[in-house]
Amino acid sequence: MRISPLCASEVSAFDRLHPEIRRWIWEQKWDELREVQSRAITTILSEKDDALIAAATAAGKTEAAFLPILTEVAERKEPGIAALYVSPLKALINDQFRRLEPLCERLGIEVVRWHGDAPQSGKTRILKAPSGIALITPESIEAMLIRRPRDAHRLFAAVDFVVIDELHAFLQGPRGLHLASLLRRLDRISARRARRIGLSATIGDLQIAAAWLHPEAPQTVSVIEAAGDRAEIKIQVRAYLDPPDVDDIDGLEEDEGPRLALDDIADHVFETLRGENNLVFAGSRRRVEALADRLRRRSETAGVPNEFFPHHGSLSKDLRHELELRLKKADLPTTAVATTTLELGIDIGSVKSVAQIGAPRSLSSLRQRLGRSGRRKGVPAILRNYVRDRHIPADADPLDRIRPEVVRAVAAVRLLVAKFVEPPGTSPALATVALHQTLSIIVERGGERADRIYATLCGSGPLSAITAKDFGVLLRGMASPQVRLIEQAPDGTIMLGEMGERLTSGRDFYAIFDSDQEWRLVASGRPLGTIPLSNVVSIGSLLGFAGRRWRVESVDDAAHVLDVAPHPSGRLPKFDRLSVEGIHDRLATEMRTVWMASDAPAYLDQVAAEFLREGRAAFRELSLETKRIVPAASDTHVLLWRGAAFSSTFAVALTSAGLECEVHDFGVTIADTSPVEAAAILGQMAAAPPPNADDLSEFVGNLKTAKFDEYVPDSLLRALWARSNQPLCQQIPATAAVLIEKVKAPG
Repeated sequence: MRISPLCASEVSAFDRLHPEIRRWIWEQKWDELREVQSRAITTILSEKDDALIAAATAAGKTEAAFLPILTEVAERKEPGIAALYVSPLKALINDQFRRLEPLCERLGIEVVRWHGDAPQSGKTRILKAPSGIALITPESIEAMLIRRPRDAHRLFAAVDFVVIDELHAFLQGPRGLHLASLLRRLDRISARRARRIGLSATIGDLQIAAAWLHPEAPQTVSVIEAAGDRAEIKIQVRAYLDPPDVDDIDGLEEDEGPRLALDDIADHVFETLRGENNLVFAGSRRRVEALADRLRRRSETAGVPNEFFPHHGSLSKDLRHELELRLKKADLPTTAVATTTLELGIDIGSVKSVAQIGAPRSLSSLRQRLGRSGRRKGVPAILRNYVRDRHIPADADPLDRIRPEVVRAVAAVRLLVAKFVEPPGTSPALATVALHQTLSIIVERGGERADRIYATLCGSGPLSAITAKDFGVLLRGMASPQVRLIEQAPDGTIMLGEMGERLTSGRDFYAIFDSDQEWRLVASGRPLGTIPLSNVVSIGSLLGFAGRRWRVESVDDAAHVLDVAPHPSGRLPKFDRLSVEGIHDRLATEMRTVWMASDAPAYLDQVAAEFLREGRAAFRELSLETKRIVPAASDTHVLLWRGAAFSSTFAVALTSAGLECEVHDFGVTIADTSPVEAAAILGQMAAAPPPNADDLSEFVGNLKTAKFDEYVPDSLLRALWARSNQPLCQQIPATAAVLIEKVKAPG
């Protein structure tokens, strides 16, 4: 990775642009090129390497990439598409098309949107005479390679640039693996490797991003990082109290039952946000609907036009688009109440403020959301974080008494100021993407040898974690009589089998992600609801859900169903349990630091400040500065102060010893076990060698989490889990020893 130097002057960068682009800039009445634009123009026009442009939202990254790219494309005579712009979102492609089309028209450069909802006319023109720029999703690249491989080779044979927007969204997860594989396949089609230009506002580790862009030579990637950050961020954390013994704290019926914290939050949102454009990230779709409904009803009661509208994936595309346009036009005050659907860079203009219900669990998401506000020069970004807690009874669980919600909010603000962003983790979708891409290559090439498929997919980049031995296991599983995805000709060529032909012919094959990313919880045949599929569960795992505790009785990987039964353990703690997004080690550690501190952050309202004071007092009273094994009725909390990845692995190790346990933000709860018994078990773990991850993998019951995992041999999924988690297994004895040492320590 190379840090790109500052250019000699902005004038020199401007003068290197195409004359028509310079005229366009003057017509836009730009006072000057921004720093990131000047540096990008000089770098892209002077060098031949990949580039990473990292700058805040609305810092001009699109222009930083495309002004020099269009300068080069305008002079190109070679047939074929010159540049691909790859985005994770169709809506973002539509936005960028509207921004680029007028300038491209002046330059005589063809530009086309290429996704499932885009007009066919532009695609037809480029198919007849390939040239210019295509704005495309990974899934549309996949569809071209499968459905029209000859046209794909004609279109992509001479691409000079691949611009990857929202790069951070591709650094982990199945879509990132998918795009990495597609880029390798495009390199094989082209006579020369296209230069990759990554754009992102939220990258914690630039070296990781550089390695993703160019796995073979990450040190050659030019990094263009904006030096300045936003001048001011205004933050307020507001806390509200939910009534005791209410299971549904997001009740859709406001007039039924006791008054909820969500009612008070709706009051503040209504009074504070009316009259401006804002975003409120409410979490679940149910909470989005519950809050939006409350705000609509308040508008009706006050006799004023409603300005508050929901935005989530279950709504129709038209409804979402209407709201996005209303925000962008900014002629009517509008507040969108959303899940994560407005988190990425869809152009909705500048909003005055961002609000979030619930303390942040991801700094990456928090930074991305906050970047929507304060986009104009000299205007601060505004964040309101609404947190909820409950009345704490005398017999409350110890970890409820320390008020973790407001503490996590404070810890998140500290890490936001420190500019921390979680690094990408290992994706559990390796096998699914390898299987998917194997089938895709077979269709594209009309059959292929195993060694050539492996070289294409796994030579470098994220899929290189699949070894040749792994790939052999995968192919044998795909060819098995039960699966029949592939078959082998006498000359060794691998072709599609009966089920492979059926699978690849469906339109839903192009996308690597599964729209159903949740476990369905079922008790005695009755659906209870859903939890994120990312949770590591096994038979005997305990879940906190709907105000009760449940034991996992069986796991149906293929159907994503957990059969659960009520567990007779004591009172269920109300702090965040297994059924929510896991947190990173750094956030868990920072929370402990907040408990042990004594500062009084000025951004807390009176209730939040009181909750923080109560939480710290309980933390000291329980001696949690040193105490790591804590009794809770008939259970025992083991405080690891680590993130979800390590805590989940530690819980699997305990499960392998015959214990029933539950993962939470602070460690693991062992059910029906006293602290003395827990200490004895931990002592055995401390004295034993590190557990073998291959052995522990037998106790993980939800390994089939990705879209095509049902076709992957269990042995391969367990091997990949073990390989990913073995480093964490190595830490278990030392961690257990520390826990035991804390038991022996005074107090």
